[in-house]
Amino acid sequence: MQPIHILLLIAGYFGVLILISYFTGKDDSNETFFKASRKSPWYVVAFGMIGASLSGVTFISVPGWVEASNFSYMQVVFGYLVGYFIIAYVLMPIYYRLNVTSIYQYLEDRFGVVSYKTGAFFFLISRILGASFRLYLVAIVLQRYVFDAYGIHFAVTVTLSVILIWLYTFRGGIKTIVWTDTLQTLFMLVAVGVAIYLILGDLDLSFGEFFNSDTLKEYSQIWFTDDVMAKNYFVKSFLGGLFIAVCMTGLDQDMMQKNLTCKSLGDAQKNMVSFSVVLIVVNFVFLLLGALIYMYAAKHSIDVPLMNGKPKTDLLFPEVALKGGLGLSLAIVFLLGLIAAAYSSADSALTSLTTSFSVDFLGIEKKPEHTQKRTRQLVHVGMSVVLIIVVIIFKMLNNDNVINSILVIAGYTYGPLLGLFAFGIFTKYKVIDKRVWIVTLVSICLTYVLANFGTYYVYFTEDVANLAEATKLSSKMYYQFGYELLPINGLLTFIGLIIIRRQHN
Repeated sequence: MQPIHILLLIAGYFGVLILISYFTGKDDSNETFFKASRKSPWYVVAFGMIGASLSGVTFISVPGWVEASNFSYMQVVFGYLVGYFIIAYVLMPIYYRLNVTSIYQYLEDRFGVVSYKTGAFFFLISRILGASFRLYLVAIVLQRYVFDAYGIHFAVTVTLSVILIWLYTFRGGIKTIVWTDTLQTLFMLVAVGVAIYLILGDLDLSFGEFFNSDTLKEYSQIWFTDDVMAKNYFVKSFLGGLFIAVCMTGLDQDMMQKNLTCKSLGDAQKNMVSFSVVLIVVNFVFLLLGALIYMYAAKHSIDVPLMNGKPKTDLLFPEVALKGGLGLSLAIVFLLGLIAAAYSSADSALTSLTTSFSVDFLGIEKKPEHTQKRTRQLVHVGMSVVLIIVVIIFKMLNNDNVINSILVIAGYTYGPLLGLFAFGIFTKYKVIDKRVWIVTLVSICLTYVLANFGTYYVYFTEDVANLAEATKLSSKMYYQFGYELLPINGLLTFIGLIIIRRQHN
């Protein structure tokens, strides 16, 4: 597939999205942009949320993880299921009762202005980093297989991507996103289905033969219960998945904004429950695809592509789809699926960032009506520029370890949100509001020290040449923290809030 064909495909794809935005964005009021006038069908929201939850990271990274981690990711996914039920029956009733535009308005109602701003700030940092990384991931694929052929700079690739997202979200906002996410989810699932069908054909296997094959058994271990010290130990992964779902969906304006467009609480709960069940099946199919890709690569002697001189498993699926000899049809649906997966996450992130900054920091709902729309539009442009800058910084760092560190820090920011919401829901105490930001900052610092204690202990007590060597030693000698750092962070915040609670209810 030639680069010009890929460009035409991308142009056609975004043409369809802009057409959808034309019909959904005729009423470009703030009520439509922020809440879709609370008229979204629950089943449409549920289907579209699949694409938004998976994103481009899942689309190309989860299949690439299979060789190193087998199907252990399913332990986390089962934790998601429990977390989504908690969202549906604990958090959603609160949001609908308060009729919030931003979910962090709950913190103002419960504790005060500083708590409210603190929660919204952590969301902004987390979502900017997360959305930027997802855009970065798809941008490097497009750069490698399309834009390098024309000598186009990476910064131009990123800028064009964000401009295209802005074009179909700047009027209709979340109302447009609900419908474009549905189309994007469909493209992504079709891409996975076509890839599985074509690879099975090349391997001369039926789906039943593949499912019962010895080769699949080499990749398909789900439960890891032998080593409690390991990061992928079942209990740690399951509980981590539960809290990740609660925090990164239930306490995340990006994900909850779609749910708040449903007509009623009952519809929103049906959306969340049905979405959670389907998501288990979809993630399992992605892992099956990963096993197939490695089987195909072994048969045709396809090596994992290099990036910065190191194997980059994220690029194996693109390599097989675009250069693996499976035909034009797979290349087309792969690109549609990749673009859909990446942009279904990025477009909703841009909309939610605009909503949060406008409502939580600028108080747009309290401004004169004739200035509200203009303010929202300026914020939308500003957030677009922020995403472009952060993605370019990722590229300039050019270091996977630095990027991973940034994402880990972004994950830490959900811990304080978990502690704040848990304290608000499960206790009746008020707190000294002006000290809340100090508690959250201390919680993050303590969590970071705890996560790296084993490494630092070995480094300072043994004759170790460098921190990398200390990390290897500590991984063998000490408990390794994984996803459970998130609830630990939340617990530390909860304890801190108990310390600064007021003595009367």
